Amino acid sequence: MLAAGAASADTYRIATFAAPLSRDGPGLLLRDLIKGEDATVKATIDVIAHIAPDILVLTDFDYDLDGAALALFADRFGAQFPHQFALQPNSGMPTGRDIDANARLGDARDAQGFGRFAGDGGMAILSRFPILTEDVVDHSKLLWADLPGAILPQTAAGPFFDEGTLAILRLSSTGHWIVPVTLPDGLPVSLLAHAATPPVFDGPEDMNGLRNRDELRLWRAVLDGRFGTAPSSFVVAGNANLDPSGGQGFSEAMAGFLSDPRLQDPLPGQATADWPDDDAGNLRVSYVLPSRDWTVTDAGVFWPAPDDPQAALLGDDGLAAGVHHLVWVDISR
Repeated sequence: MLAAGAASADTYRIATFAAPLSRDGPGLLLRDLIKGEDATVKATIDVIAHIAPDILVLTDFDYDLDGAALALFADRFGAQFPHQFALQPNSGMPTGRDIDANARLGDARDAQGFGRFAGDGGMAILSRFPILTEDVVDHSKLLWADLPGAILPQTAAGPFFDEGTLAILRLSSTGHWIVPVTLPDGLPVSLLAHAATPPVFDGPEDMNGLRNRDELRLWRAVLDGRFGTAPSSFVVAGNANLDPSGGQGFSEAMAGFLSDPRLQDPLPGQATADWPDDDAGNLRVSYVLPSRDWTVTDAGVFWPAPDDPQAALLGDDGLAAGVHHLVWVDISR
């Protein structure tokens, strides 16, 4: 289903978009925003403006310490997003270890999460409503080995990671944030935002596949109260990089998560990404999943048919804003 314009006064539109807003080096996203000539940035802004979410979780958005790129991006929407939030992601954060065991140090794969520079492909939140930054809970520093029930990669010779790597390697390839947002009714909603590693680009040890699954399992542990008081009214939003029935990775983990009775799945079976058919094809990897206390009034993926006038927002090939499509859900109490 497609929609234009913001949700009505008594509903809130929550969205996530894995738009390709990372660049090849630090400061280049800010450069492109200042120039205002980048076609991908323009298409991304047009899609977001058309759907008009109240709260938006962006994944694959380069982080800078001063938040300059995020502030400038938000400014493109006028007064729509007066509140912005981002933390430094694990992606691109140096470890000093040979994480991928290729006998070289300092590769993008040797960072805490894949990244060519610190902040590469981070996350960001834009909101119409105040973000309670002092109450944010950041699980991004949790070591992979410290996740209850963690399944770490193995080789025929034994563990893939040595003890030194296990002592510093974080689970989150980008981040896991619990971000409370105060809504106009005076009550907060907690965003559970994360962006997982793709479960590919590794060897027989399946490091990325196992990590992708455990990044999802962290939210199960959070909801189970394994890391403090579990949020009661929340929305899980972001790019899990995992389809519940196809593609690579542990699909059964995603299917199990979607069947958790504490969650609602407003868009079962709806693909959210359009890779070439000789590659991954159409898969569902981005999600907006409200907790059970919310009433879902509408939901959709912005993926207009080629003959739909709205398709012009995505360019002639449908990929002007990348292979991922914006996912949105309208909720009310």
